[in-house]
Formats: sequence, structure tokens, C-alpha cells
Amino acid sequence: MSGITHLETLLKSMSPELKAGDFVFCTLPGSLADYVSLSPLASFIEAEGLTLILDAATAAAHGLPASPPYRQITLNVHSSLEAVGLTAAFATTLTQHGISANVVAGYYHDHIFVPTAKAEQALAALRSLSTD
Repeated sequence: MSGITHLETLLKSMSPELKAGDFVFCTLPGSLADYVSLSPLASFIEAEGLTLILDAATAAAHGLPASPPYRQITLNVHSSLEAVGLTAAFATTLTQHGISANVVAGYYHDHIFVPTAKAEQALAALRSLSTD
């Protein structure tokens, strides 16, 4: 099933949703198999080590070094992996509001991790983008 590629359609129907809970980014030695019991939301292998996105409480309970907390905003539109401009559009909007964004693209949706303290502001900025 292919997703939407038309930028205007993506923006009008992105329906951003703030997910519950705080997440952190951790970089750890070893492989994903070493940490699968922590139920990471996402992982990425870099030359410097394994990056995991974990529930903040899980990371703290295991004494893992972690980033400050982030909240997850999911864009509930099935964006194509070949769509052009969606990331630029929401990144520009968040930049104008002074909000950092860490983006993870899944097959169906884009997920934006924003600082917990600015999550509501980010959600409002994204909602305004979809109504412009």
C-alpha cells in the first residue's frame, strides 16, 4: 500500500497527535539483541554505537545514560517514503517556534520527538500548519 506524496494533501491531513509518556535517546555498546528486553521504540546502528529510543522510566530504572526527555508527536497521515517536502515543512514551522525536532520515519507515519517542555507548543504549531 503506497502512501500520499502530494505535499498539500499531506499538510492538510497530517493530524498530529501527541503520544503519552516521555522518551529518551540512549547510545549504548553492543547490539540490539542485548537490549531487546527493554522494548525500545526504535533503534539505529551508527559507527559510534547503538542508539535506542526508550521509555524514560525504563532507561532510568536500568541506570542508562540518556538524553533529556522528549515527547512523541505522530503525524497520522500515511505519507509515502518518497514524499518530498513534508519534513522540510514541519521542520521549518518548528524552527520558527524555536523547537528542536528529532524525526523518525516509519513505513506509514512520521514521528517527531520534541523536548517535553515544548511538546504542547509543538503540537499547536503543527496543527496550525495543517490548517493554513
